[in-house]
Amino acid sequence: MPNDPADDRANLLALQRGEASGLNHLISRWQRPLLGFAYRYVQNSADAQDLVAETFVRLHEQRGRLRPDTNLSAWLFTALTNLCHNHHRWRRRHPSVALDEAGGDLVSRDQAPDSALAQDEALGALRAAVDDLPHELKVTVLLHHYEHLSYREIAAITRCSERGVETRLYRARLHLRRELAGFLRETSPC
Repeated sequence: MPNDPADDRANLLALQRGEASGLNHLISRWQRPLLGFAYRYVQNSADAQDLVAETFVRLHEQRGRLRPDTNLSAWLFTALTNLCHNHHRWRRRHPSVALDEAGGDLVSRDQAPDSALAQDEALGALRAAVDDLPHELKVTVLLHHYEHLSYREIAAITRCSERGVETRLYRARLHLRRELAGFLRETSPC
């Protein structure tokens, strides 16, 4: 769905006037992209849904403080990024066994079992490597590669320069190459 700041501003103003329709429109506009980002960050659909819901609760609570010219996409992604980061840190300190889906929709049912297993292993290795990135790098990679945001949009969310976004992506790619080097050598044909 294309980003229309004018619609976002109109819906924010409606929300600030107390009209429930403003929040409903913002939720229908932003729920899917926020949920995609949150899921990729925390890798658990129930937790992602809770974090997105909390983001909208915070939007409602903070509605009076937001200026009419607020970059709503940046505000929403920043709030969600902070919630995801705090949740991720809490989960690392309080590990549990996740009964979440294992990415079954990513593998075609028509694939040969050995091919599907190799793809699952590759996706698992990539998820683990992205999960191990430092917070700033992880957020930048997820926003750029999965949410397809521009450097300018990412800079607004992460509060750094566009050059800083480029640098973070470069560092993240180096980190991922280093982390996945052993896996790639192991799975490449001889």
